Amino acid sequence: MNSTVRTTKPASIVTVAVSSLLMFPSFIQAIDLDRAEVQEFVADLVETHEFDPAYVQAALRASKSNDSILEAISRPAERTMPWHEYRAIFMTPERIRAGATFWRQHREVLNQIELNTGVPAEMLVGIIGVESYFGRRTGNYRVIDALATLGFDYPPRSKFFRRELTELFLLAREERFDLESLQGSYAGAMGPPQFIPSSYRSYAVDGNGDGQRNLFTDWDDILSSVANYFAAHDWRPGQPVTARGTLGSTAADPPADSGLSPKETVASLSASGVMFATELEGTAPAQLMKLEGANGTEYWVGFHNFYVITRYNRSVLYALAAFQLGVAVGLAVDTGPAETELGEGITNATP
Repeated sequence: MNSTVRTTKPASIVTVAVSSLLMFPSFIQAIDLDRAEVQEFVADLVETHEFDPAYVQAALRASKSNDSILEAISRPAERTMPWHEYRAIFMTPERIRAGATFWRQHREVLNQIELNTGVPAEMLVGIIGVESYFGRRTGNYRVIDALATLGFDYPPRSKFFRRELTELFLLAREERFDLESLQGSYAGAMGPPQFIPSSYRSYAVDGNGDGQRNLFTDWDDILSSVANYFAAHDWRPGQPVTARGTLGSTAADPPADSGLSPKETVASLSASGVMFATELEGTAPAQLMKLEGANGTEYWVGFHNFYVITRYNRSVLYALAAFQLGVAVGLAVDTGPAETELGEGITNATP
């Protein structure tokens, strides 16, 4: 999954930390094993997880700190683009056609997973379409380079990424992967579903029973694992995801950043003057979101399942794009994409 994370430090600190390593173009250097934090990392893997110290040292010695990784993580699209620009990246006729082809190719397994888990095929396809263009774009960085760079040379989130580096070593041992050959995104996310190592270890499943959880090339495992992630985060089958909202005369304009968890209910939003359509009970959680659309401000109401999507990537823009792409692909599977499927009015509340 995309591992964009929110930093709790001021942006200026992040900028200084990154810019100090971006003064020279294409700055790449080997990880220094003599650094105290690197030695502590090696010692923890050896003492806590019983790794061979020579193996860990050799892997780190062969890894590289890369400034392009630091630059990429400092400007994720979810934080720098308005909704209409972000949406336009994914809601294209080409991507929808590719999604329809992908769906037809994997129709049987998608149907079986939906039957077993309650997670709709639209949602699985939407996630894979946003994350990796249905497996076409899975990242060109060695995962160990990405995580070593961010774990040792990105102070704002070094502890997080160092933990993910530990998880990578454990994952490679458990799944019998060649640690140094694994490739992924600048943040260490792997395969078409873009799982970071901790998510891989926690949520990946062996979808076809061959004894390995392969999220790089095995589509049974890939799609089953995305569904398992959603199920583990309490996806509620048959419930809506989102609905388009309108502000009545008594409704207050929400802040641009409404947060990533519903603080209202269907009843409280309705009582405040927000108009939207849903069959959910009044006690169901809901949250009003304000986004910058191509034709002005858009208001959306996110329900419980919308916020399950944000557990995959903690971004409102991401969640709405993945949902809309999945719906559009679902409409195109048997009919072919039409211009109406690209309109900003896609509000299909339940996939």
